[in-house]
Parts: sequence; structure tokens; C-alpha cells
Amino acid sequence: MQGPRATRRTTGPSAAGAVAPGVLASLRETGPAVRWLLCCVFVNQLGAFVQVFLVLFLVHEGIDEGHAGLALGAFGLGSVAGALMGGLLADRLGRRTTIVGAMLCAATVTMSLSVLASPQTYALLVAAVIVAGAATQASRPAAAAMLADSVPAERLVMTVSLWRLALNCGAVLGPLMAAALLAVSWDLLFWVDGLTAVSCALLAWRFLPGGRTAEPAPAPAPVAAADGDGGDGEPPVAGGGYGELLRDGRFLLYLFAMLAGALIYMQHYAVLPLKIRGDGHPELVYSAVLVLSAGIVISCELLVTKYVQAWRPATAVAGGGVLIAIGLAGYGLAGGMWLLFAATLVGVFGQVVSGPTMFAHPQRVAPPGARGRYTGAAHAMFGLGTALGPLLGVLVWKAFGDGIWALCGAVGGLAALAAFVAVHEPSRAARAPRLASTAITGATK
Repeated sequence: MQGPRATRRTTGPSAAGAVAPGVLASLRETGPAVRWLLCCVFVNQLGAFVQVFLVLFLVHEGIDEGHAGLALGAFGLGSVAGALMGGLLADRLGRRTTIVGAMLCAATVTMSLSVLASPQTYALLVAAVIVAGAATQASRPAAAAMLADSVPAERLVMTVSLWRLALNCGAVLGPLMAAALLAVSWDLLFWVDGLTAVSCALLAWRFLPGGRTAEPAPAPAPVAAADGDGGDGEPPVAGGGYGELLRDGRFLLYLFAMLAGALIYMQHYAVLPLKIRGDGHPELVYSAVLVLSAGIVISCELLVTKYVQAWRPATAVAGGGVLIAIGLAGYGLAGGMWLLFAATLVGVFGQVVSGPTMFAHPQRVAPPGARGRYTGAAHAMFGLGTALGPLLGVLVWKAFGDGIWALCGAVGGLAALAAFVAVHEPSRAARAPRLASTAITGATK
């Protein structure tokens, strides 16, 4: 029996000798399913209000701040479980079925939160919040796997960048729409969230490929032929849960890098505002830092990815990871307000360089029939990091003050090293005997 990495695909120039496509070329060459999927991702993120406004809403409804914070933590735990379950269902039931089911479940539970938000029904509220977190996150592994099913290997990193752009645009515009809804009613916020999820479910059911066959990927790279899962097609290998993944040592190292990266990333939201206030700067400075970060990611990531997608994956994830580590460590230096912006620039460009390749890695290397589970595990680790990051960050900040930024830099450097080792590929000459052996084995089955 072959090991979990025996039939992995490779991407980039070293895999197929392809010229890296530009942004518009990649978008033109994607099929209708990919464009509709990106539309669903944007609409769903545009209306994703629960996690952002849950604490404020519960306090408004008479629940104390401590219990409101616990409810938000429950949402994060549900998200981790939902990512794992969504990845499993994407492989077993199919991509479209998982997306539609998760969206409808999320819509139903989200709209019920406005009814359950009271101290008397707190236990039911927490249960509903856990289910809402799980259902909201469960569709993402299926969507990411469908993107990878629908494009050839050399287009994957750019397509993931387009997917991240849709998410980021929705995340930026969503709070603006929420502000208008809050002027009318808190309940309206959750009803609109649910209605956007229903809209996405309907779009997915109508326009995404379903049934038991996959939408063929345009001009697939020759090495990618071994990866036979797709759309809602029958997975080519039998597989239980996550056992095969847990035996894949290099992918476990990648998951560690995802977890560590998420832990330090969340310090932008947990500790950085505390530092800015502690240094005597007005809150406007923190808002400007967030605007700068979002503006760079939205305006620059696609253009940077046009060039980065031609790099070896290990170079992209390690180079970007080092920049992230330097940016975080820079917050701890004495330099005033302008150093804050300089450190932010360095760190955000690190995210832009490494993000698309890092998030494309599970779809790129998953064995046949396991793409959903590999993607779900990656999303779960990132979600776990975002849930634990604020708690751990504030504790370290209280204990060591600005020393947290040196620690973040060290953790970021370790994450970059782990990512480099996890996604490093041997040279084409070194891969040739293994690829030939794989081809012979497949031909004799």
C-alpha cells in the first residue's frame, strides 16, 4: 500500500513547466462554477455578523459580559469542530451537498439566536451558538476543495488568492452594512445574516456542479491526473475519518505552522490595541493600522500572487513567514507611532506573500479522495489558533508587556521554518524516480 504522499501533485513551474498566469487570465480561464462559488463566498462573508457582534448583542439583551464572552468562545469551538466535520462530509457526501446543507443549517440556527438571547435561556443559547459556529465553518473546506477540483494545478495559488479576496472584501464591507442594520434593529442583524446564508445555499444548489460526477478541470497538469476526487464525485479511495492524515508527518508539521501562525496573527486584534493605548496614542491610530492592513491585502495580494505563484511553495511560505515574524517583533521596538506603521507594512506584506500558497497547500498535496479532510484540518487548526490567540496573548501581555512581541517574532520564525520543511519539495530530478514508480504502480492496478 502506498503512503499518504505517494500520489501527491506538485504545482508551479517545476511541476509542469507552465508560465504563471496573470490575474485576469486566471479569472477568464476559470469555469462558471468557480465564479459562482466566489460569489457565494463573498455574499456569505458579507452577512457574517454573528461572531463580530455577538458579545455586544448579548450584553444589549441583558447577559453579563463574562457570559457573553463565554458564548463567543463557544462559537470559536464550534467553528473548529465544523471545519473538521465539513472536510469529512465534503469527501463523503460531495462538495455541493455539504455547502448547501451547512448554509441552510447556519441560516436556521443564526436566525434563532435573536429569540434565545436572554439570561433565562442561556444554556440553549450556548448550544445554538456552537451549532452556528460549526455550520458557518463547515462549508469552507468544501468550497476550497471544489475550487481545487475545478482548476488545473498551475492555477491553484491564484484561485486561492481570488477566494481570499472575496472573503476579505466581504469582511470589510460587512460591518458597514451591519451599522446600517443596527440603526433599525438588533434582530434584523441576525435575520439578514440568515438570509444571506439561504441565498448562498440557493446559488450553490443552482449553479455549482452536483450529482456524482465532477466538473472537469480545464487543461489539467499531467502530474495532477493521479488526484481523482472532484466536484461531488465518488472519492477514488475508501477512507474513514482522519486516520490517514494523522500518519502524514509532514502535513502534521504544516498544521503546526498553521496553528502557530494563527496564534500570533490574532495579537493584531488582542494585544496591539492594548499596546497602542498604553503608549498614549489615540484609538484612531489603531483604526488606521487596521485600515492600512486591509487596504494592502485587498489591493495588493492578487498582484503579488501573480509573481509569487511561480516560486517554489517552500520559498513563498517561508519568506512570507519571516516577514510576518519581523513585523510582529517590530512592534516591541522603541520608535513611536511611525514604527507601528512600518512594522504593520512588513507584516502585512508577509501575509500577502505567504497566504495564498499556505492555504492552497492542503488541496495541492492531499491524497486521492481526502482533499476535503486535509482542507478541513487546516481550517480547524487556523480556527483553533484564532480562538486561543486572544486569551493567551492577553495573559502574556499582562505578564511581560512589550516582551510579547519578541515572543511573537520567535514563534513566527519557528512557524516559518516548520512551513518550509512541511511544503518543501525535492528537485524535479529527485522526484523523477518516485513519480515513475507511482505511474508503474498505478498502471498495474
